[in-house]
Amino acid sequence: MHEDFETDHSLIRMSGTFDGLRARRLEAMLARAEPGASLRVDLTQIREFHDFGIAVLAQALTRSKAQVTLLGLRRHQIRVLRYFGVDTAPLERAAVADEA
Repeated sequence: MHEDFETDHSLIRMSGTFDGLRARRLEAMLARAEPGASLRVDLTQIREFHDFGIAVLAQALTRSKAQVTLLGLRRHQIRVLRYFGVDTAPLERAAVADEA
């Protein structure tokens, strides 16, 4: 099986399709993070996002004790996260900066 996660101590890189299974794997990684840890999740190489995966991600973000920064989300994914109660202001600023 192709490994779609690349990790070091503060960066998680993902590629391929972000579906429910991959979202659950990311959720487990975030749950294991130390409280107060600073993590970046690089989603720039994701070619397809499933809305269910984004819903799982929203739950993981609200439960995580770590400070999580997401990279590479598109406007639709940001909007779905907002619908699920995630503060998306930093993500929206990054999306605007990427389009400029």
